[in-house]
Amino acid sequence: MLEKIKEFDINLLVYLNGLGSETYDKFWLIITQQLYWTPFFLLLFYLIHKKIGTKQTLYILLFIAILIAFTDQTCNLFKHTFQRLRPCNNPDLKSIIRIVQVRTSYSFFSGHAANTMAVATFLFWILRRYFKYFGFIFFWPLIFAYSRIYLGLHYPGDILAGYFFGALFGSLLYLVYRKLKPQYFPDKV
Repeated sequence: MLEKIKEFDINLLVYLNGLGSETYDKFWLIITQQLYWTPFFLLLFYLIHKKIGTKQTLYILLFIAILIAFTDQTCNLFKHTFQRLRPCNNPDLKSIIRIVQVRTSYSFFSGHAANTMAVATFLFWILRRYFKYFGFIFFWPLIFAYSRIYLGLHYPGDILAGYFFGALFGSLLYLVYRKLKPQYFPDKV
């Protein structure tokens, strides 16, 4: 069963990665860099600040920092435990996938997928009542994580595991936030 899952994961990687072309490589290299998402983050936190105020926004930022630190460290623990080679470093795949970028660290699970899904989930639970279409925030982790497959850095299974972990931890931290928020930061009046 595990072999069939691995085979499906590799076949899906080869298919999705093969959809790319040199024409779009630079675009996906930009998408995969967190720095280039800064305008999105600034806009997002500007909108949050306008809806819930400075103290609430700072409180949310504190939780996001905790969320990213925990998710990132857990991801590194998994990577060093499982030691799954990235597709770009897998000798069996080097000749059949497009390798646009190379990283030497391990692959399972994707920190990009976990971090973005954790933050998106956490923010979704908090802000869905303030913004009618806030569910669109989940396009961010989808686009961001697909860049990792496109570049040859992750298998789809790495992405899905990262999504699962991120959504789970983002939801759990939201429950903590909800429990602590009334005590320390009541709603803006």
